[in-house]
Amino acid sequence: MWENIDPVACMQTEIARLYRKRHNLNIEEFLDIDRKLNILGYIELCYEPFHLTGEEGILDEVDEYCNNRVSAVNP
Repeated sequence: MWENIDPVACMQTEIARLYRKRHNLNIEEFLDIDRKLNILGYIELCYEPFHLTGEEGILDEVDEYCNNRVSAVNP
């Protein structure tokens, strides 16, 4: 049973939950941000280095990614 679980999807789920908690976001707020910044896509892209990193480190990386994306859109 466990062999059929996608490890990337598991990481996306856990990091999304922790990100929401860190920023006090409900699901709709997170999904709105994800639609604009593609946080889940970033987690998928960075899965390999992220799976060797602790949760706080991943959250810091995601925050930096989001800040960079927002800065690029709103210079």
